[in-house]
Amino acid sequence: MSMTFQNTAQLLARFMEMGAERVFCKRLAENDNSKQQIYLGGNFEVLSFFPHGEITAFPDLKYPNFKAPLDLYWVDAENTEQAVGAQLILYPAYPEVRLSGFLNGCHTAPTEHLQKIPKEQRRGIDGRVLIFGTTSDKRTLVCLAPANSPLAAEILKKFSESLPNGLFLELTLAVDSDQNKENVLMALRRIHAAGFHESCRRNNKGELIPYKASNGGGYTLEALLGITPNGKSEPDYLGWEIKGHSSNRVTLMTPEPNGGFYGERGAKEFVERYGHEVKEGGMYFTGGHKIGKPCVKTGMTLQVSGFDPLNPSRFDVSGSVNLVDSEGNEAASWAFAQLLMHWNRKHAFAAYVRYTAQKIPIAYRYDTPVLMGEHTNFNKYLNALCSGAIIFDPGTKVMNARTSKSTVKARSQFRINTKDLGLLYQKLTEEKISE
Repeated sequence: MSMTFQNTAQLLARFMEMGAERVFCKRLAENDNSKQQIYLGGNFEVLSFFPHGEITAFPDLKYPNFKAPLDLYWVDAENTEQAVGAQLILYPAYPEVRLSGFLNGCHTAPTEHLQKIPKEQRRGIDGRVLIFGTTSDKRTLVCLAPANSPLAAEILKKFSESLPNGLFLELTLAVDSDQNKENVLMALRRIHAAGFHESCRRNNKGELIPYKASNGGGYTLEALLGITPNGKSEPDYLGWEIKGHSSNRVTLMTPEPNGGFYGERGAKEFVERYGHEVKEGGMYFTGGHKIGKPCVKTGMTLQVSGFDPLNPSRFDVSGSVNLVDSEGNEAASWAFAQLLMHWNRKHAFAAYVRYTAQKIPIAYRYDTPVLMGEHTNFNKYLNALCSGAIIFDPGTKVMNARTSKSTVKARSQFRINTKDLGLLYQKLTEEKISE
């Protein structure tokens, strides 16, 4: 039997004890139950709240969808129990995200409060609240505040007094009060006030070391914020993705193609087939590729398959972004499932920080204002791509090409001009970091 928390103080203490770094709540409707699943939101931004597993497309179902597993645990005042098979289900045709399998194998979960209510008994008022906590090791903790319970009453009062984050209301943890927009800006103000910073990065031990290459603006900013480069699809700092840039064009993400010739044969053979030669036996694959327009440098055209910006409900879960050569062959492709996972998890909140470079010694100054983007979803990304605002601008190279000693540096960049960043976010603001 579930042992309900009496108030938010008890709940937060228990969640913090279990490693929660973020806690948020959702008011349940009468049709949120174990049979009909729990509705979490009307767009894919919901993914940014949950540390889910790999997204898989299921295009052949009656209602085509994406699914992503959750490491979900029911928590009450005394018990912890894993729901085996819990998952997020993303229905792009609506669009909406639902939680499924959340009671599988559980004996102490509040099953009695998650049963289907017959239509004739529905009153249109519910009163239940579902509370989630997420941890750094990718667990999702969950508990239910039953209708008319002291805990539900306390949280519903907070809903009435606050502006929820979409469907969710954030509960502040004592240990993560720094994790908000203002504290990101405070850190950037400190960095700005110090002027030029010599180029550096952090090694895999987190130690600060010099960085001598000329592309150190982003590495140096991350190092100053205490970030160790790891290539993970997670936000960088206090829940925010930090993007350093020296020009009006910024790199959004660098996902490697998982289909086409590139996906089958790899970067080396792709560049040797489609790239252009440079001095000393090297080959590069570069050029700005926009949707529907052949690139002058490569003759290739970027296409989107399975998405219509004029009718976004016709979203094909098996869709992809494709790079097609002049003969109509698929040279490279990125499945929507791959791009969706990367975009929503990492970019829900992003700070774009312009920097000025100094050559001797190599150093960087981080300038004001900073562009702060809040709330995005995958449809916004695809719309911007289809409009031509986002371009595929690769910088992949192979040195000693066509030899056994060749070395490869893959760089599959999707980029956008800063003037177009507003297309990607519900809210984009300029924030001063100077005194």
